[in-house]
Amino acid sequence: MANNQPSQDGPIADEALDLLQDLEQNVPAAIKGARSSTRLQIKSKLIAQPGNSGDRLRLKVQGVTGDVSAGGCQVLFPIPLRVGDIYWLTFDRADLNIGSVFARCLRCRMIREDAYEAGFKFFETIDLASAQPQTQRTQEDNTVALFD
Repeated sequence: MANNQPSQDGPIADEALDLLQDLEQNVPAAIKGARSSTRLQIKSKLIAQPGNSGDRLRLKVQGVTGDVSAGGCQVLFPIPLRVGDIYWLTFDRADLNIGSVFARCLRCRMIREDAYEAGFKFFETIDLASAQPQTQRTQEDNTVALFD
């Protein structure tokens, strides 16, 4: 059984997130308009595994979120994920107080050789207001920003 975890211990490089944000600026207005909910721009570790419990041990890959909304999230991974497949996403509760959720991978694109951006849609909406741990909600720093 192969272990598909990234060889690095830390999150994907900030450079890849910067590239991703640059790409976000180039998305057609029609696609951006479809994102009707508020998104929380936050870097948080996330583990993606197949949604089918019988396949859960076949893949376990760590990524880092670019943003999270009530209906989905954007994540950077070191390997591409399969578009259309259902995944069991587990968020790092130190950064986001979200339980594990089922989500469908709606898109996956190559950012560079070792970074792939994947967009997920949750099967059930999450309460984004209570997703941030209290320590982050009270801090005033530049690591977390709300935007439409």
